[in-house]
Amino acid sequence: MPQISALETNRDRYITIMTDTLDLTIDLVGGDVVRADLVKYPITQGENDSYQLLKPDIERLHIAQSGLVGKSGPDANPKGRPLYSTSKNDFILEGDTLSVPLTWSSAEGLSVTKTFVFKRDHHVVEVNYDIKNNTNAPAIMAQFAQLKQTTLDQPGGSMFMPIYRGGAYSTKDDKYDKFPFGDFQDDKLNVVTIGGWTGMIEHYFVTAWVPPQEQTNTITSRIVNSNFAIIGYTGQPVTIAVNGESTISSQLYMGPKTQSVLAALAPGLDLTVDYGFLFMISQPLFSLLMWIQSIVINWGLAIICVTIVVKGAMYWLTKKQYESMAKMRNLQPKMAQLKERFGDDRQKLSQAMMEMYKKEKVNPMGGCFPLLLQMPIFLALYWVLLESVELRHADFIFWITDLSVADPYYVLPILTGASMFLLQRLQPMTITDPLQQKIMTYMPVAMSIFFFFFPAGLVLYWLVSNVITLVQAKIIYASMEKRGISSKGQTDVK
Repeated sequence: MPQISALETNRDRYITIMTDTLDLTIDLVGGDVVRADLVKYPITQGENDSYQLLKPDIERLHIAQSGLVGKSGPDANPKGRPLYSTSKNDFILEGDTLSVPLTWSSAEGLSVTKTFVFKRDHHVVEVNYDIKNNTNAPAIMAQFAQLKQTTLDQPGGSMFMPIYRGGAYSTKDDKYDKFPFGDFQDDKLNVVTIGGWTGMIEHYFVTAWVPPQEQTNTITSRIVNSNFAIIGYTGQPVTIAVNGESTISSQLYMGPKTQSVLAALAPGLDLTVDYGFLFMISQPLFSLLMWIQSIVINWGLAIICVTIVVKGAMYWLTKKQYESMAKMRNLQPKMAQLKERFGDDRQKLSQAMMEMYKKEKVNPMGGCFPLLLQMPIFLALYWVLLESVELRHADFIFWITDLSVADPYYVLPILTGASMFLLQRLQPMTITDPLQQKIMTYMPVAMSIFFFFFPAGLVLYWLVSNVITLVQAKIIYASMEKRGISSKGQTDVK
């Protein structure tokens, strides 16, 4: 039985619909979707507890509402929303398509059939209104579709891995814009656009109303009863002549943030997989990850392969970084002499050091610049691993059965900390301040503790990256020694 006690105890008011992807409850008052369980996405890996995306209970409320408003719209009636009727209370998808019609008619002769159309292996539901006007006057109405969700904090995320939960929308001019719950009160939306969509986002999943992309829609938002956020759209009014008919349609998506599916549904909807300002780098990395996974059939191995490819492609930057760092270490004794010679005269010291850099052909920023070039790529890959629903409940090997949660035995975090320690030992410390030396010495320990709370997929990526860097550093230092460049720094000046 669906969890509807928080809304209504009258069983006859609700119908249930079961497909291979969705388990829904629809309220016959208004025809709203008040519960949606994602059948193929369990809460707990290996269990039969479907993830509940739409929820009817007040503390976790998240529902999808739609109807017809305007001068003749049944949902604009001050006496209340229409009570639809249906042939039965339970529907099951048996073929490739299931249509669930809800009917309503007025005493004056206006009739509406609201039909939900489900397809096998789809999370998209078509919502069609077939309207017949047998009244003695033209009927004017427009469709509205909105999502209503509590703004109260919900379980999920952590101080180490914050997760966005809130609204989002798209217009013709702005393909994707987040609209956090904090903005609903002070910055109400009222945007007219051709096409567009409105949605509610959470980690890995999204609910979105998608109107016909050729029609003009008005996107709005508001707060009701202090802590319920509503975001939705109203379509352009339709006039139905006496004895005339009309059909109004929209689409409701309730499911995972699968980029290929969302991109095909509406422009910008795939951007709900939010890679932030580095999305132009993240998208190709995600495509590479997907392609490799299709070959190795293991997301953990795919992460390892992508990390190898990325680190290999950036080897020349790593080489420049380590060579520059080694040259700077070799200049430490000379720099110490210059500081002793010029004392507090910063201008002369700076001038002398620049002359030394020029003479020795060393760029003081040479160690930082390659690292800065690499950081956007690593951050982009970080967001790919954090945001992609494909990694949810993805198996790797042995004890790591879910790459989207923390390593239960902390093996990967400890190994990552050890690899950071080895990297630190491989790079002789140039810091002379005792306090800073202690901080750097214990940094791997602190990072290991942070990694205890990170998803295993992210920690695996970091570990593999460190191991590859260790190998590359050994190769680079060996090459430098052959060319007569010390990789460990000089202890005196000749």
